[in-house]
Amino acid sequence: MKQLLFSICLLLSSAIFSQSSIETINEINLDEIPNNQIKKYWLTMIDNTFSQPISIPVIILKGKEEGPVLGLIASIHGNELNGIKVIQESIKDINVEELKGMVIAIPGINALSIGQDRRRFVDEEDLNRNFPGKANGNRSQQYVWQINQKILPKLDYLIDMHTASFGRINSLYVRGEMGDEKISNMALLQDADIVLSNKGVPSTGDNIAATRTMRAEAMLKGIPTITVEYGNPQVYQEDMVTRGVVGVKNVMKWLNMQSFSTPDLKPAILCKRSYWIYVDQGGLLDVPVELNQIIEKGDVIGVLRNPFGDVLKEYVAPEKGIVIGKSSNPVNIDGGRIIHLGILEDK
Repeated sequence: MKQLLFSICLLLSSAIFSQSSIETINEINLDEIPNNQIKKYWLTMIDNTFSQPISIPVIILKGKEEGPVLGLIASIHGNELNGIKVIQESIKDINVEELKGMVIAIPGINALSIGQDRRRFVDEEDLNRNFPGKANGNRSQQYVWQINQKILPKLDYLIDMHTASFGRINSLYVRGEMGDEKISNMALLQDADIVLSNKGVPSTGDNIAATRTMRAEAMLKGIPTITVEYGNPQVYQEDMVTRGVVGVKNVMKWLNMQSFSTPDLKPAILCKRSYWIYVDQGGLLDVPVELNQIIEKGDVIGVLRNPFGDVLKEYVAPEKGIVIGKSSNPVNIDGGRIIHLGILEDK
């Protein structure tokens, strides 16, 4: 028993030492990092109740030669975990001796919510609807302000990694402003099922005071950015992760940062717009369509029943499109989601 306790204590102390050996920083100074280096940091964001810093993991890979700075950011929503694994697997294959430029990877930017298995921040705000943030605003606004000041200005390009939310499932799809050549290239280099032309709020070049997403904020700063949705929440999905890594490597090849061997891509289905379809009364919902399924106008997309199994209403597709995402939770009240319908580009 004593030997067992000693072994446990030794393992715990090793883990603590491993964590504490990683430097904590208040800001990212890229000039201080030597070439051919991989540096891991804890970047402080805000303070907790005991006046201790709450930090996020940052991995910086700096190559031998000058080049662009590519940002990889996962989990601005705390239940979006596939992107964390995409980052971890992607950086394994980066050789800093061959790398041109830098990669700034953040495998978990919503530090508090990830550990609590929750999507939103501690004040129930959506961080991804609070940019640009405020230096003296509420909790979410101040956290977002830190992202906006400490991270985004360091980037030349950004892949913003997401998944579906609780009660929903997604295909692997990309959102990006396809009228922008650089963004279009980044989007089409992903191993995606669907690429959705979506300018975000606001579109590139529009400077508005309203709150917005991280992608929209990055684009306002002149940073070509795509949002990639890697499947489902609160899980690691091997297929999504593998395909996500392919997308990261393809972007790095396109930017001439490093050469990788990647498989040929199957062409993604292009959508010019999309929207969610909702129930208009409560009940238990079946969604008899699959992700990536092409549906025609009038096809049944949802069947709502009462607790006794009686059909209350059938919902049909208002027009032809493709199923980008769908509800996976049968329990609904008025306004529950049925499917995310993508409208195909005109051929």
